[in-house]
Amino acid sequence: MNTKLVMLASALVMAGVGLACTFLPHEILSAFGQADAAVPAVALQLLGALYLGFAMLNWMAKAVLIGGIYARPLAMGNFLHFFVGAMALVKAVSALPHPSLGWALTAAYVVFAVLFGLICFRHPLKPNP
Repeated sequence: MNTKLVMLASALVMAGVGLACTFLPHEILSAFGQADAAVPAVALQLLGALYLGFAMLNWMAKAVLIGGIYARPLAMGNFLHFFVGAMALVKAVSALPHPSLGWALTAAYVVFAVLFGLICFRHPLKPNP
C-alpha cells in the first residue's frame, strides 16, 4: 500500500479542518446553531490546534516506512483517531443541522480508519500476490 498518499491525504484533510476550527470558530458555531460564547469558541480553536498538530505530524512523516512494527505509534495514533471519530460521527450525524456535510465527513473518517487499520495490521514489505 502506498502509505505516502494516505499520509498526504490525511494531512491535507486534517489541516483543512484545523485551519477552519482555528480561524473560524464563531462562524462554525453559528452554522451549527450554537450560541456564540467564549468558551466553546476557545474549545474549537484548541481542537483546531490539535488537528493542525496531527496534520503536521502526518505531513512530516509521509516518506517514512509505515506499517507492521515500523512507525507503529504514528500508525496507531492515526488509526485510533479516525476509528473513534468515525464511530462518534456515525452515532451523531443524524442529529446535525447539516447532515449532508456530516455524512461526507463520516465517509472520509471511515475511509481513513480502514486505510490506517490496514497500515497498522499489515507488514509493509510483503509483496502482494
